Amino acid sequence: MGKIWKFGDDVDTDQIIATQYLLLPGVDDMKGHTFEGLRPEFAGGFAPGDIIVAGKNFGCGSSREQAPRVIKALGAAAVIAPTFARIFYRNSINIGLPVVMSAEASAAAVEGEPIEVDLEQGTITTAGSSFAFPRYPDHVLDIVRAGGLIEHLLATG
Repeated sequence: MGKIWKFGDDVDTDQIIATQYLLLPGVDDMKGHTFEGLRPEFAGGFAPGDIIVAGKNFGCGSSREQAPRVIKALGAAAVIAPTFARIFYRNSINIGLPVVMSAEASAAAVEGEPIEVDLEQGTITTAGSSFAFPRYPDHVLDIVRAGGLIEHLLATG
């Protein structure tokens, strides 16, 4: 259970983590600059377990893996949007960041309200509402549970 951080349509990877921060030594150095141009307070106020809820085409733009990595490094439980850029979606699964497509939950979400995503059941619960989403196939759920593709492959040998 976390708090909703709401964003609009077409949030691109440059807005998630600006180019000038990609030269920092690692994701822990970068994460404090997440969404800096859109919401300067974001990185300082985001708490582990919080959830980003956005409009359509989240993660469009360049294919940089650092965009989902900084979101995961801040402790996001998930990102919910009606649609994602394909490469952002794939990069997120590959690093173990849950990304959930739900136009209904995205439209109904209210900034700051509590939200919970249950990947096992395929449900999103907000204050007073519940939404179903297509559950991940078991092999994808295994990757997310393991913390990413590499971790999953190492664990399964």
